[in-house]
Amino acid sequence: MKLTIKEIADMAGVSVTTVSQILNNKGSRFSEQTRQKVQAVVKEYDYKPDYFASNIITRHSKTIGMVVPDVTDFFFSKVIEGVETYLNSLGYMILLCNSKHDEEQATKYVEELVHRSVDGIIFATPNVLSANHILRDTSKRKVPAVLVDRGINTRENGCLIVKEYEGAYQAVSFLIEQGHRHIAMLKENDGYYKLTERVTAYQHALKDHGIPVREKYMSSGNLNLGGGYEAARKVLENPEITAMFCGNDEMAMGAYQAIEASGKKIPEDISIIGFDGLEISEYLVPGLTTVYQPTFDIGFYAAKFLVESINHPEKKMPNKIFDTTFILRNSTKCIDNLANMI
Repeated sequence: MKLTIKEIADMAGVSVTTVSQILNNKGSRFSEQTRQKVQAVVKEYDYKPDYFASNIITRHSKTIGMVVPDVTDFFFSKVIEGVETYLNSLGYMILLCNSKHDEEQATKYVEELVHRSVDGIIFATPNVLSANHILRDTSKRKVPAVLVDRGINTRENGCLIVKEYEGAYQAVSFLIEQGHRHIAMLKENDGYYKLTERVTAYQHALKDHGIPVREKYMSSGNLNLGGGYEAARKVLENPEITAMFCGNDEMAMGAYQAIEASGKKIPEDISIIGFDGLEISEYLVPGLTTVYQPTFDIGFYAAKFLVESINHPEKKMPNKIFDTTFILRNSTKCIDNLANMI
């Protein structure tokens, strides 16, 4: 039998208001003895608040909706972990929706989450949202929302931006400094999550060092293991290539297999750099040189900003810029410039 707050109040010999305030961490004005009496009853009967019932009174369900394009993607799984870490400590639950890169389905999920009275929504999207989208049109939006979108949807507040360009530029420049001149780029398919900053940085780094950008050295695939394998397999048809910069670590992992299948070795024949800094990249053989971005922190701050907006709707949501870190491991090698002349 589930206790009510009134029954807890009767057992502790206090008022319903006193119990409610103590359970909601607003009971600082009460004596330690009073708080202990209430907590003793709560502990004895393992009482848990009924958030759906309290929602009628407080207008808060203690539930956050989250929509991501792919829950199996290593990047988004780490973002989700960051979100959960922040929210769980505050007693929030997450309703997680996987849109599977279906833009229409993602929008339907948002509408359903609003219908289910979530307190706020974290929406990860690779797309530019229309002006009348439920999360862009303030006249339609009924709950606070945070976009995890690499800043592609223009706004003044609530931007979570990673310095992807700087990180990618540093990675490609490192390969050039190591003597490489024939550097491939594994990038995303059109319509997939856009990595424009990483591709642009690759092109700029080559041009800034006097190296031509060759379209045949740029190969597209899905941002996963299979996509990396196929993209690497295509670009390896150019035997002069000595290095690859991959759009993300998952593509780099797929490229490892393609390079091995071609009879070449890393880094003796092909140097390779990824992007994301996934934990698993350290355990590849050889360990993957990569550009780390604080994926966990992106989720953590998305949740933090959302909760602050729920509690203080009058305040503007801040912006947050994240630095990247170049991590040097054993998947790259310095080569002889003379043997690799353009």
